[in-house]
Amino acid sequence: MGELAALLTSVFFTGTSVMFTLAGRLVGSTVVNRTRLVLAVLFLALAHPLMGVPLPWGAEASRWGWLGMSGFVGLVLGDTFLFQSFVWIGPRLTMLMLSLAPVLAALLAWLFLGEQLTFWQVVAIGLTVGGTAWVVLEHRGNGDPSEREPASPHFGRGILFGLGAAIGQAVGLILAKEGLSGDFPALSGTLIRMTAAMLILWGWTFLRGQAASTLEVLRRKPQAARYLLVGSLFGPFIGVTLSLYAVQHAPVGVASTLTSLPPVFLLPVGYFFFKERLGWGAVLGTLTAIAGVAILFLA
Repeated sequence: MGELAALLTSVFFTGTSVMFTLAGRLVGSTVVNRTRLVLAVLFLALAHPLMGVPLPWGAEASRWGWLGMSGFVGLVLGDTFLFQSFVWIGPRLTMLMLSLAPVLAALLAWLFLGEQLTFWQVVAIGLTVGGTAWVVLEHRGNGDPSEREPASPHFGRGILFGLGAAIGQAVGLILAKEGLSGDFPALSGTLIRMTAAMLILWGWTFLRGQAASTLEVLRRKPQAARYLLVGSLFGPFIGVTLSLYAVQHAPVGVASTLTSLPPVFLLPVGYFFFKERLGWGAVLGTLTAIAGVAILFLA
């Protein structure tokens, strides 16, 4: 059941990336980021009473500090890059760039937490980075001109923003590890991270006088609101809940590997729904990158 939950986590995260891509193309990445944080906090707050308390009021101030910083770096800065990357280069390439996050997290843990890298972890890093570069080069259209994908005018910036999203997620994970120390419930930690990110992002939105315009954009684009509702339900709520269940009921290495599969699932999604041309290089590069992530965790 734990392995099945991990596999379903990847399925739901794949659906989330597609929903947020569609919403971002209608209302822009900034509106997507603002709205999905509100929806995520709402879903998580409704689910938290299942733990026996309505909200994590008993968390220490230091825990709020670590998790709050994690929310700012990972969910405000990192996801701002993420959603703009969705708009510029689509969900498949964006999620592939995001697959670098576990590798970056391992490197940061080595640098700042003193966690040593083994030989196989170094091999895994090389595979993941090499696979990502392979897919990026394939997307740029090396080879037969008739097989080239249409070049996005924002392709380079989209790749950089995808990398920024991976860095934000990795740094946010390191900060969250401090906040979750002492077996603090992961669901409570997720709610604190989301709440802190929502307050920071919406505080900045109010200061810039953009709150009313954000709501007006959503009112004029009801289809985007529906995409955001489904995406927030799939990702921050169902996806995170399934991932926690997976870690509890399966070996962490197996669960982590199975939850890193959205780039693979997005290959057919990108081909059929976003009309992306996929050469064998894109397929093999994606599988190489995922193999690197798998070796990293299993090592």
